[in-house]
Amino acid sequence: MDDGVQSAGIEGDPQFDNSRRFAVAPMMDWTDRHCRYFHRQFSRRAHLYTEMIHASALVHGDSKRLLDFSPAEHPVALQVGGSDPRELATATRLGCEAGYDEVNLNVGCPSGRVQSGGFGACLMANPERVARCVDAMLGASTGAEVTVKCRIGIDDQDPSVVLPAFIRTVSRIGIRTFAIHARKAWLSGLSPKENRTVPPLDHDLVARTKEDFRHLRIIINGGLATLDQAIALLDAGVDGVMFGREAYHKPASILGSADRRVFGEPVEDTAPTSAVRAMLPYIETEMSRGSRLNSITRHMLGAFAGFPGAREWRRTLSEGATRPGAGPELVLRALDRMETPATSRPMHRKPAASASFPA
Repeated sequence: MDDGVQSAGIEGDPQFDNSRRFAVAPMMDWTDRHCRYFHRQFSRRAHLYTEMIHASALVHGDSKRLLDFSPAEHPVALQVGGSDPRELATATRLGCEAGYDEVNLNVGCPSGRVQSGGFGACLMANPERVARCVDAMLGASTGAEVTVKCRIGIDDQDPSVVLPAFIRTVSRIGIRTFAIHARKAWLSGLSPKENRTVPPLDHDLVARTKEDFRHLRIIINGGLATLDQAIALLDAGVDGVMFGREAYHKPASILGSADRRVFGEPVEDTAPTSAVRAMLPYIETEMSRGSRLNSITRHMLGAFAGFPGAREWRRTLSEGATRPGAGPELVLRALDRMETPATSRPMHRKPAASASFPA
């Protein structure tokens, strides 16, 4: 497959560049700040997202803690959930003050808790409400782009009718970037986990949506398993691809070559050993601030997926990270047990974030 990168930009609108060609999706309980920092070691260019944070938690809770992130994570987006325009406006303002590059509204989560709160995927049934929400968010933003992540529809809706109508209504307010999970969400009868796999994928519908809305940035999410597949979708015309669990479980194979293959940068792919070693100063600093080792290393278990010694790596970290006194030396010991040389290819660049994290 051709690894070349197509020309950047959206037809008729030069303000759009190729910065959103590749992203790691927001994932509850997974894409916290430790996870994002680890992913940044594999790719300078990947667009990273927080977990979904409810707007009311930011308005009424400890927003400083919830919004904490390292400057090394840029470009990084805050994803918020909610359906109250005033709360979402305040959450957007707080996100901008914290320095996020983007504030994204979740219109795709199908969990029961989210449904009971009247936000997430159920908002697909009320595009006018979404329009009011994003209007308030746009008015509150002081620099971050406001975007929407949605499904192609819910329950018995016809996606070929609902999705274009939804995008038309919301884009009129000024939203220009949509990340679309190419599956319906079934709000009853399927669990959140089943909603990630059971409803059939319709990548073609998302591609057609881009053809109908060429002035908008359309990012495709859902079911992406390889970079070859993602590059084929980019070549077909969508503006960006968004990986979820595949990037989390196999960061070296997905993130490690994204800068070269997706963004066309003349760099060597990131070896997992390089990414892991770049985490050591971060781990030491975070533990000195009170973080637990396993809260960081749990995101690193897939670092060597597909490489010799991956099972031993996972076992060493899983069994040792929760023990009293465990620290960065455990990670070094786990590295020593790996089967080199396949996992120790040198990098021709410095780790992406190691120089920018305060000691």
